Amino acid sequence: MGRILALDYGKIRTGIAVSDPLQLIASGLTTVQTSTLIPFLESYVKEEPISIFVVGEPRRMDHSHSEAEPMIRKFLVKLQKAFPEIPVHRQDERFTSKLALQSMIASGVKKKDRRDKGIIDEVSATLILQGYLASKK
Repeated sequence: MGRILALDYGKIRTGIAVSDPLQLIASGLTTVQTSTLIPFLESYVKEEPISIFVVGEPRRMDHSHSEAEPMIRKFLVKLQKAFPEIPVHRQDERFTSKLALQSMIASGVKKKDRRDKGIIDEVSATLILQGYLASKK
């Protein structure tokens, strides 16, 4: 059984989280520049077996898609072309950035470090993955 890899896809950078091999625990992996995301994933998949990609699905409070959805759909086409054997699932990502910031405050991360958008994106990817893992149970 391979890991599950989650993406908090963004225009500039993308947060990445992965599960353990048993697909029970979500952990932040890194944040990469979106322009280098596919090459990063190609390298990672060579090192670690991936069973599923989970990509955040930004929605508004009325359940409609956010303005970022067309950009994400273009990325999904590239992702499936690069990795046709790995299924892609979507996971609602409403409030993940806000929850990421709150969890960083609760865990004592200094204000200066909380301004690092890359860390927030990585924590957001972890929350997306945790949501997906919880929905599988």
